Amino acid sequence: MFREIRRGKQLLSMEDTVAVMDRCTNGVLACLGDEDYPYAVPLSYVYFNDKIYFHSAKAGHKIDAITKNPKVSFSVIDEDTIVSEKYTTYFRSVIAFGKARIVEGDEWLEAFKALVEKYSGDRPEEAKHKEITGCTQTYIIAIDVEHITGKEAIEYVNAKR
Repeated sequence: MFREIRRGKQLLSMEDTVAVMDRCTNGVLACLGDEDYPYAVPLSYVYFNDKIYFHSAKAGHKIDAITKNPKVSFSVIDEDTIVSEKYTTYFRSVIAFGKARIVEGDEWLEAFKALVEKYSGDRPEEAKHKEITGCTQTYIIAIDVEHITGKEAIEYVNAKR
């Protein structure tokens, strides 16, 4: 169903792919927007329990697009170093495909905790708890990942040898 990566030597292991997802702090959600135009929006996320979670306003382009068609892709760029003398960049990135959905109940709470921990882990527990329990104006969206791959520049692959 999903295409194989063309340059297999550059494929990251699943362990390295997950490390990139854990390390990065923002990515781009791509979905089918208004009038079937692609809609790609940068956002903060957490990779938790093999799913991608993010928060969203309860109304807007993103929610409308996900409701209309839950199939999405999500990409992150971990590294992108310009190497001008070689007319290229040395990169490391991940792309995931899956279906997005609004979460509720215990999953909502656990995902929200994971988001707060990723972005505000240094805050006192009481402040984090207050933020989580006081936030009722947003959805938490999950992407149930169906396919995920990481890729890096061949120069990084060769450097590991």
